[in-house]
Amino acid sequence: MGRVVLVPFVVWLIINGNYLAAFWVFLAAGISDGVDGFIAKKFDQETELGAHMDPLADKALLVSIYVALGVKGDLPTWLVILVASRDILIIAGVILSWMLGMAITMQPHMVSKVNTTAQIILAALVLGGLGFELEFVLFREIAVAGVAILTILSLIVYLNTWLRHMTEDGEGAS
Repeated sequence: MGRVVLVPFVVWLIINGNYLAAFWVFLAAGISDGVDGFIAKKFDQETELGAHMDPLADKALLVSIYVALGVKGDLPTWLVILVASRDILIIAGVILSWMLGMAITMQPHMVSKVNTTAQIILAALVLGGLGFELEFVLFREIAVAGVAILTILSLIVYLNTWLRHMTEDGEGAS
């Protein structure tokens, strides 16, 4: 819940050009996510609410940061649209399958985990670069291209999983 509460604060920091503070808040959110996950697994404290809230909090924070950086012109608009659209399409597919009585549980695929990691790295690179007044032009361009490619690949994998589930009456897909 803490990461969800941080979303409007981080967006406000970015919109107001306080990139260094946004970087530190983003870093703190990432560390708290890791600690929370470790504690939940190590001490068998995993809950159904936590299992649903964790990825939602991650996506809310990342997409909000991308949108804010896009609004400020610090990330390409096309990339922001691509990243947000992927998540919207996945959520829409899950809701549609549920509405049609063919509920599906989307499990994260390896390409999606790598994609999320790349998105986090790019967000940290941009926020840190702007906050510390460092120029990572080449690394930033490589990271933007990497996130774009991984986002498209991840969407293809999820779309394929969803289509198989919807056309096979749900057999074998979960």
